[in-house]
Amino acid sequence: MDPSWPLVIEGWLFALVLVIFVLGLFRRQAGDAVAGWVTLAGLVGLSIAVWNAEPGRVALEGTFVLDELSLFGKRLFMVASVLSVLATQAMTHASFRRRGTEYYVAFLASLLGMLVLASARDLIVLFVAFELMSIPLYFLTGFLKGEKAAPEGAMKFFLVGSISSAVVLYGLSFVYGAAGTTDMSAIPALMATVNPLVLLGLALMLGGLGFKIAAVPFHMWVPDTYEAANTPFVAWISIAPKTAGFLAIFRLYVEGVGEGAVLWVPIVSVLAGVTIVSGNLMAIPQSNIKRLLAYSGVAHIGYLLLGLAAMSVSGVGMVLFYLVAYLFGNMGAFFVVQAVAASEGSDEIEKYQGLARRSPVLALSLLLFLLSLGGIPFMAGFWAKLFIFWAVVEQGMYWLAFLGAVLTVVALYYYLVVARRMYIEASTNPAPIPVPVVLMVAIGGCVAGILLMGVYPEPWARAFMRVAMTLFSTS
Repeated sequence: MDPSWPLVIEGWLFALVLVIFVLGLFRRQAGDAVAGWVTLAGLVGLSIAVWNAEPGRVALEGTFVLDELSLFGKRLFMVASVLSVLATQAMTHASFRRRGTEYYVAFLASLLGMLVLASARDLIVLFVAFELMSIPLYFLTGFLKGEKAAPEGAMKFFLVGSISSAVVLYGLSFVYGAAGTTDMSAIPALMATVNPLVLLGLALMLGGLGFKIAAVPFHMWVPDTYEAANTPFVAWISIAPKTAGFLAIFRLYVEGVGEGAVLWVPIVSVLAGVTIVSGNLMAIPQSNIKRLLAYSGVAHIGYLLLGLAAMSVSGVGMVLFYLVAYLFGNMGAFFVVQAVAASEGSDEIEKYQGLARRSPVLALSLLLFLLSLGGIPFMAGFWAKLFIFWAVVEQGMYWLAFLGAVLTVVALYYYLVVARRMYIEASTNPAPIPVPVVLMVAIGGCVAGILLMGVYPEPWARAFMRVAMTLFSTS
């Protein structure tokens, strides 16, 4: 396969899907466990290839581009996927012993859709990539069929996802009807004339994408899906599909729309404010830690939308910074949840009583993740929030920055409730919690990520600003 071909990463990933599929046909000889390690090895190799890839190549008559933004998305997807598959090796559920290859084939198929979506510069390619990403997610949500909540969570995710796909497709049809083409480069000229069909189409597509990123009021699938699915998968969908949604929004409403992007600032601002308030307030009464992190994730989408509302180079650049900081903080928290749930058989917050005495390293790791998510200095999440607020203030949106800062304090309350359980309350079970080596490696990688970004934020911020500058230079 020609290494200079822009689709080479996607081609090799498709080959990996075929390899895992063949292993599944002969799993009595190979074993489903082997499929997991082969998947992990393949993803590590692809991650190295993605990191060494260079921007500037175009394929399929301009509908597929390998630029700075697409490379950012592909690298983030690969890091999240490697961490998730690594943690999956610690799963002992019977479904993974019987049908492990099915899980990895669907997982890799969804990842393939994300990689294509990151490079899509055509509306049809964008929609097809979104569906390739989304359809396997419905199956993976209900993968643990024996669990009581799995069918309900998967069904809700499927219904909401199907509706959102229909809304996106309906909006796409209006844009195509007005432009006569699906090429995104035709949108700026239409926006300059304030074409009503294009405005209606883009508004519908924004609503459909709101479901994908779980912004309020399109968030109703999140808590049930997070509670139903296996934890390594939940850690992955908490960041990867949402990043894909933001990449699509950047293509359509920043790069694709050009100067007309300012028309969406009021809508995105209101959406951001409502999402921050609702997500944080709904997290407070939760007694299940996966549901708490689900509503916390909704709130974090609101903070990301703040950067989008700024519609500036610094705003978009800091959204990219926030996504990476959120990857390490949120995925790491879910990996600790996985270890505790495997030992205690429950995701209830009360199971974290006395965790600092039982497993001090595990408790310290979760504390660091929660502090990063809460925006405490000097974790990665602190700089992420600070940079987002600064980008908003630069545009004169003081009320949005104030709202975000106040709700950050609210978020600290429910994060510290978990910390109090771990460090102040006594446990009725003094036995330490066993943590498989592979899971500890995944947790350690996330801890390293939040500390590195927290101590040395400047190199990361500069790199993401360069990506945002290329995005705006094409507007």
